[in-house]
Amino acid sequence: MFFSGDPSNRKRVDLGGRSSKERDRNKLLEQAKLERNKRLWLRQQNSASLIIQKCFRGRKVVKAERGKAREQFYTTYGKHCERVDSQCFGPDSDFLRELHYFLSPQNASDFSTLVETCSLLSQFAKDSGGILKLFGGSDYLSKHALVDYRVKRLTYACIQAVHHNRYQFKDELLSTYLDSGSSINILLKAAAMLIDPKLPWSCKIVSYLLQQNIYWIFREVVIAGKENLKSEGRVGKVSLMETILALVIAHTGQGNCVCPDIDLQWSFTFQILTIPFVWKIFPYLKEIYVLRGLCQHYLHDMAACTHSYEKVLPADLSVEFPGYACLLGNLLETVGVALARPACPYDMAIDFANVATLLLEVLPPIQTSNKGSREENSTMGEDDMIIDDAPAVVPLSKELKKQISNAIDPRFLLQLTNVLFGTSSLVADSSNDKINDKEAAAVAAACSFLHVTFTILPLERIMTVLAYRTELVSVLWNFMKRCHENQNWSCLSAVSPYLPGDAFGWLLPLAVFCPVYKHMLMIVDNEEFYEQEKPLSLNDIRLLIVILKQDLWQILWLNPVAPMKFNTNTLSLKKHRVEFVQYRVIVVVSELLSQLQDWNNRRQFAHPSNFHADGVNDHFISQAMIENTRAYDILKHAPFLVPFTSRVKLFTSQLAATKERPGSHALFNRSSFKIRRDHILEDAFSQLSTLTEEDLRGVIRVTFIDEFGVEEAGIDGGGIFKDFMENITRAAFDMQYGLFKETIDHLLYPNPGSGMIHEQHLQFFHFLGIILGKAMFEGILVDIPFATFFLSKLKQKHNYLNDLPSLDPELYRHLIFLKRYEGDLAELELYFVIFNNEFGEQTAEELIPGGKNIRVVNDNVITFIHLVANHRLNTQIRQQSSHFLRGFQQLIQKNWIDMFNEHELQLLISGSVDGFDVDDLRSNTNYAGGYNREHYVIDMFWEILKNFSLENQHKFLKFVTGCSRGPLLGFKYLEPLFCIQRAAGSATEEALERLPTSATCMNLLKLPPYRSKEQMEQKLVYAINAEAGFDLS
Repeated sequence: MFFSGDPSNRKRVDLGGRSSKERDRNKLLEQAKLERNKRLWLRQQNSASLIIQKCFRGRKVVKAERGKAREQFYTTYGKHCERVDSQCFGPDSDFLRELHYFLSPQNASDFSTLVETCSLLSQFAKDSGGILKLFGGSDYLSKHALVDYRVKRLTYACIQAVHHNRYQFKDELLSTYLDSGSSINILLKAAAMLIDPKLPWSCKIVSYLLQQNIYWIFREVVIAGKENLKSEGRVGKVSLMETILALVIAHTGQGNCVCPDIDLQWSFTFQILTIPFVWKIFPYLKEIYVLRGLCQHYLHDMAACTHSYEKVLPADLSVEFPGYACLLGNLLETVGVALARPACPYDMAIDFANVATLLLEVLPPIQTSNKGSREENSTMGEDDMIIDDAPAVVPLSKELKKQISNAIDPRFLLQLTNVLFGTSSLVADSSNDKINDKEAAAVAAACSFLHVTFTILPLERIMTVLAYRTELVSVLWNFMKRCHENQNWSCLSAVSPYLPGDAFGWLLPLAVFCPVYKHMLMIVDNEEFYEQEKPLSLNDIRLLIVILKQDLWQILWLNPVAPMKFNTNTLSLKKHRVEFVQYRVIVVVSELLSQLQDWNNRRQFAHPSNFHADGVNDHFISQAMIENTRAYDILKHAPFLVPFTSRVKLFTSQLAATKERPGSHALFNRSSFKIRRDHILEDAFSQLSTLTEEDLRGVIRVTFIDEFGVEEAGIDGGGIFKDFMENITRAAFDMQYGLFKETIDHLLYPNPGSGMIHEQHLQFFHFLGIILGKAMFEGILVDIPFATFFLSKLKQKHNYLNDLPSLDPELYRHLIFLKRYEGDLAELELYFVIFNNEFGEQTAEELIPGGKNIRVVNDNVITFIHLVANHRLNTQIRQQSSHFLRGFQQLIQKNWIDMFNEHELQLLISGSVDGFDVDDLRSNTNYAGGYNREHYVIDMFWEILKNFSLENQHKFLKFVTGCSRGPLLGFKYLEPLFCIQRAAGSATEEALERLPTSATCMNLLKLPPYRSKEQMEQKLVYAINAEAGFDLS
């Protein structure tokens, strides 16, 4: 057949190779399966309909039968129980059986009937001689099963009726007016009578109520009633709801009670203590909860709970009152009372610490001041990883925050640590004893709780009490010392519920010990630390340095964690618990080691190399030059682990990289200035202040003008600029200029009264910061001895009391006298005021608002001492220091000098104060013009130079290099290397009368071939002392 042009008639071919019959078969099977499922669904639907209909008809019949029973009940006993007598409550009467059959709390008529019944119950109990006789008759024992059943049903019916009508009677639910005849009072009073612990069925009734989740019912009732609660007139009074709760919880944890232990989810703790401020509603219940051991019982159950608390806590009342926070606040109040008791159980303190740790962990941070309580925020870099994989946390109610923060007060912390460590051998120094599980459990619980507390609460509220009123530092140190010596850190991992067993055992102790000891060191004075060796001996501190260094190296280099920054969403902290603890340890251990290094710099008690890690090698140094490497992170967090010389090499490489980086014009920008030697500061200030930051990084050429207005000889190839830098720093930092003052040790710091001398004093400080930064940027050492507390400002650090002796030793002695004064300080008539005396003008300044009216007494003397030290070391020089720092950071980045402490920073600025190593210079010297290493003139020269005085050695170095200090790492790093060149082609008498000359830009000495040592020494001494500028070059 020919092609018709219609493609629809074309035979379809399955390219998969299957026949059309096979496709039709599969389609048929699929269709059959669908029809079969449809028939199954219809059968299930019909079956479900029958069940629903059956249930509905059954309930309808029951409702009708109950209606008939209700009408029959009214006929027999009256609608208002007017035909009910005391015999109706006995075991032989059907009154209660019939009542329970139709009774429905939602039915208004049934509710009235129940109220009338309870009213008659109270009346007949008084008349018949008690509840037991009323219900049990003359032979309770023979019919106790029937009586117990009826009583428990009636008790539950009363409570259930209150629950179902709670919103209708919400004003009466928590009323303390017990004599009122309200319906709610009648029902609650009857329930309280029926569960009296003196009655034989008491335990059975409470057991039944617990099976009905009675605490959940009570929770609903209390929540409904607390909204209309009025505090007036409640003092000393107990509501009926509180009475019933007290009767029910009295059956918990009692050895002779048959009441079952219910699931924690439906317990008193999780249902009642999650109500906000429940102890304000039930103050009497709080006493029972503590005194009868219920607090200890429930804490033990919570500590043994394997579920996450969030899964079993009831629904939050609102976003501002989450259940876990309400539970924590109420628990803290009760535990505070329990801890204050003389014989508070050790096990309860352990359980509380573990439970509170888990609850605190999910709490949003609580701030009480503008200062952040997270010390780690100051050490986090911009490139740190942010952990934020949990939903945003809504802030807590202010009242709830206040409840929690007020509960964890100094007294609470003192009592908790005393209970945990009071009977422990940890307080004693038993370094050879093995650590038992009890000690390890106490340390683990305390450290877990305090670690999370440090994260949540403001540190200023709790650090002082932990440092000075507890034995925490001594206890933790003795524990850590024994674990280190016995290599037994695993004992802590085994008993800690907070961290997994494979985590480092020293993480939690260090996370707590380091910040507390660091806080203590801020207040300890020099005599206590060095002479009295308090709180730790110097031997112990040396061992502590070893432990801290090893552990820090472990988590920074050997087992590193990713750099991370945790936001205020504490749910993420719980999810990344181990990582966060490790990060905190990195921060606090680094800070403590840095502080101990400062103490060591003040008066050496350990070799500086004790702070260096053993694993620092060439590979580490090469890695440290690359950002985002482990070595680079170590330099950022713990630079003291790296030897000083290695850090100087890294610093110089960073400077070189900045000069050579793409886009930098430092190598090409050239600025030329003419400077009068007798007006060097004014000329430099007026000309250099106009330069941009990029120009400052470039080459600056200087031409000096002498006192006669004539340009000095010499072309600036770098040597004249070096001379300029030395001269301007000498002039600017001279005390006579008034910008700087000198300490008793001749160390420089900004003059607090500089504004009284120079109108532009702050601009001058900015300029001097530029000058110092330029000197460091160019690798020029300048002879400026700065005070340590001023160098701290270059690192943007705060100064403390221990820095005061370098500024004002007399004031320091007076403050220490006040600190140790045993009498009544109020008699000294001191106030929170300090007097400043600048240039004979005395001014008074308040240390705190209203300080002139606040007297210094024994309770606030520590605060006064630190405010005085802060004023002298920080406040007085704040403006000058901040402007100096701005200028300095135009050339020197903060992260460059963060690698160095204040002592090392002074070495970077000025080099070593000791004489330079002549042998080092000789081994790194080149020769030209006919001289060589063995030439007799060269031998004479080195012998003369070696015998020079220290002063002449520095003068010689300035003569040939332009700087009186040698390179920090030795003359190997002098650029270019020192060179001695023969100055005269022939040794004629005229040539030998010439003085030695130099080219400082080339570090070159032009030395004539003198014949005698005496002649050479005479000419050298004359040349280096001539101070002829560059006329001898």
